[in-house]
Amino acid sequence: MPSGGELIALPAGGNGPKHPNYFLLGFVGALGVLTAWFLTQALVGARAVLVYILVALFLAVGLNPVIEGLRRRARMPRWGAILTVCLTLVFFAAVFVWTIVPPLTEQVASFATNLPDTLNDLQNTPFFADLEQRYDLLDRFEGVVTAPDFGQQLFGGLVGVGQVVFNSLFATFTVLVLTLFFMASLPAILDVSYRFVPRSSRDGVRRIGDEIVRRIGSFIAGQLVVAVFGGVVAFFFLWAIGSAYALTLALVVAVTALIPLVGTTIGALVASLAVALGNPLLGLVTLVFFLVYQQIESYVISPRVMRHAVDVAPTANITAALVGGALMGLVGALLAIPTAAALTIILKQVVFPRLERR
Repeated sequence: MPSGGELIALPAGGNGPKHPNYFLLGFVGALGVLTAWFLTQALVGARAVLVYILVALFLAVGLNPVIEGLRRRARMPRWGAILTVCLTLVFFAAVFVWTIVPPLTEQVASFATNLPDTLNDLQNTPFFADLEQRYDLLDRFEGVVTAPDFGQQLFGGLVGVGQVVFNSLFATFTVLVLTLFFMASLPAILDVSYRFVPRSSRDGVRRIGDEIVRRIGSFIAGQLVVAVFGGVVAFFFLWAIGSAYALTLALVVAVTALIPLVGTTIGALVASLAVALGNPLLGLVTLVFFLVYQQIESYVISPRVMRHAVDVAPTANITAALVGGALMGLVGALLAIPTAAALTIILKQVVFPRLERR
């Protein structure tokens, strides 16, 4: 017994202090890391499917204002409004294909028919004769064509192109089917999402969520307005210069204008190249016209439409599109601006008021 009558409390059973089981801790930690790795690999493997779902949900939310407008103004049931929107999209796709495929087929056939004459004319030019003398182009081309593996390489290239086309068609069909299901069940999806929020905050979250849905719809509507305006301007210009494919090229310009940042440039290059095949001078004039129009669209039309639609500064729009494009490519650039609008709403209605009350 220690001096002073003090007692020393010993652990129960007389044992000393227990040490942690390092083997068990290491096993559990390794199991957690392995589980995280498997989950990451699963997400990477399902990346394409997740992108399809994200794009379909974005389209469903963006088309929801059109469906609600048809329900209010035309007094349609929701399924009738959804059917009307789907039939309109199918009709537009059919018109687009109908205007694109025949001219493209005609141009390819004409190019294949005139290719020997074009090569003969090209050989008689001093520029090509100089290149032939320096680099022996014809003999090299003949060597490539007559190589034993040329047919295999050509077949492999055709198979690769066919696979890309098939994957694109499959992705488009998948997104359209998912969009149809999401449009039909969007109110139920939103209601279930809001029920995860505590009852005391549910009304405020519902108000913010409905505003975000409205902004996404406004963004898609704004993109359509800019695209239609660009297509109409392109059609009248191409018709004025006498292009035989004014409607086809105008539709190409309108569709590519839906792509953020680079869409207008792609449409301008396609239209200018198509015109230049028939008349190089008119092709150059067309390119200059679209470059001028692109500046007007970028600095006058699009900022006004998009600021009214999503209420986000043009600088934030460009920054968001660049960051989204760097992270997820074209899909990221398309989703970035409405995401920036959603974050702006949350900042203005939630974060900033809380900071002001402190």
